[in-house]
Amino acid sequence: MTPSDHTPIPYSLLDLAPVTEGSDAAESFRRTLELAQLADELGYTRYWLAEHHNMPGVSSSATALIIGHVAGGTKRIRVGSGGVMLPNHAPLAIAEQFGTLESLYPGRIDLGLGRAPGSDQPAARALRRGLTAGGQDFPELLSELRGYFDPTLGTAAPGVRAVPGEGLDIPIWLLGSSGFSAQLAGELGLPFAFASHFAPDYLLPALALYRSSFKPSRHLERPYAMVAVNVIAADTDEIAAWLATSQQQQFLNIVRGRTGKLQPPVDSMDGLLSPQEQAILTSTLRYSIAGSKETVKRRLPEIQEETRADEFIVASQIFDHAARLHSCRLTAEAFRELG
Repeated sequence: MTPSDHTPIPYSLLDLAPVTEGSDAAESFRRTLELAQLADELGYTRYWLAEHHNMPGVSSSATALIIGHVAGGTKRIRVGSGGVMLPNHAPLAIAEQFGTLESLYPGRIDLGLGRAPGSDQPAARALRRGLTAGGQDFPELLSELRGYFDPTLGTAAPGVRAVPGEGLDIPIWLLGSSGFSAQLAGELGLPFAFASHFAPDYLLPALALYRSSFKPSRHLERPYAMVAVNVIAADTDEIAAWLATSQQQQFLNIVRGRTGKLQPPVDSMDGLLSPQEQAILTSTLRYSIAGSKETVKRRLPEIQEETRADEFIVASQIFDHAARLHSCRLTAEAFRELG
């Protein structure tokens, strides 16, 4: 990934649909659509939204609905889930939801699946209502879901068909932050996305496991790995570092077991966290870039060389919406200039 390369690496965008302090979900959805429309214009490959629950700062809990909102307001970009937490749902319901989306927006829908609850334990219990906890049943749920799209697999519930859904070729991605989904994705010949934007510790081992366990399928001839990175781009390194303090505060609250809306930037994080928390934050965000376009262009090839990523998906938790749009634009310019 250098200026001399002839095949630019695809770049995509992961939106957590943040609810900023002083705002609400309705405003978050308006901003999400505006960001998606800009990403569509700038050549981003896909726009993914993530399922989270019981989090005041994240509004994408009804993920399929927001995907429809975004797909209906854009023209070219693929729109999907990054991801839907499958153990929270009946596979038939997901097949029908994404079958509906694919029928409305043919050739533009991705179905990314995770096995975590995307929430805390009280919300997980409220969602699952007696279903198996912990994600141990994820392979079985995935098999059933795939059977609704492709009846020849014979894994759907007997006598049940997904309408719409049956016969539709919707790309299924497995998402993960450990080796479990990496190995499963490899064995099934599916694309894999790793959540290194918040869980970098197992990135390289998971990618190695995915590639070593990969078996070609009708979906993929060779492994295809997407790596998530936080990118906050601004006109100067100093402005980007200031904007990044919103993201740092959010991760700090997660470490402390708190939830809340995305906070405005602060001039300094000094005094806001202990040395131990600073060490955790530094480790957690080591696949994060905050800087000018030139800084982004310098760091991205280093991560690509380390991971051999086939695609990057960018997350940008920025409080100010105009600054977030500007970061989206600068990041796209960085990728194009590198390509």
